[in-house]
Amino acid sequence: MRQLAAEQGRTLRFGIRLHVIVRETTAEAWEAAEQLIKYLDDDTIAAAQKALSRADSEGQRRMQQLHNGGRDALEISPNLWAGVGLVRGGAGTALVGDPDTVAERMLEYASLGIDTFILSGYPHLEEAYRVAELLFPKLPVDVVLPPPSRQMSPVGEVIANERIPTSAS
Repeated sequence: MRQLAAEQGRTLRFGIRLHVIVRETTAEAWEAAEQLIKYLDDDTIAAAQKALSRADSEGQRRMQQLHNGGRDALEISPNLWAGVGLVRGGAGTALVGDPDTVAERMLEYASLGIDTFILSGYPHLEEAYRVAELLFPKLPVDVVLPPPSRQMSPVGEVIANERIPTSAS
């Protein structure tokens, strides 16, 4: 695909959307994953799967194929868990593990050409803190600053990617 794009004078970038469940230990991470679906009964899962099956989305169809509406084989690849997709549409897979393991999996994706990661977790705020504190230090993150005209100012973020506020008022 990249070669075809280059022939047209274009470049392609690839990204992935995942949930993250990271804890100090892998056992704690898997326990947290199980807690997310602990109270789902089979009827609730079946009703959610029925509703999700009506979506006209190839991605949703593939998501459902990962688990087939069952709990018995939710780890679909090392440290990749499809439990969220039992009852949620869209992104339904999560990287699960300790910081070193999750970082290793992300680097594997990067080696395959993924350059953008869109991450989330449950509960949102608490998982964001865990990712920032436990996972980010394990990743080779390069900070790329925008051109000087688009950098943040001491009074806040750039407005609409163009205008830098000049005062705090």
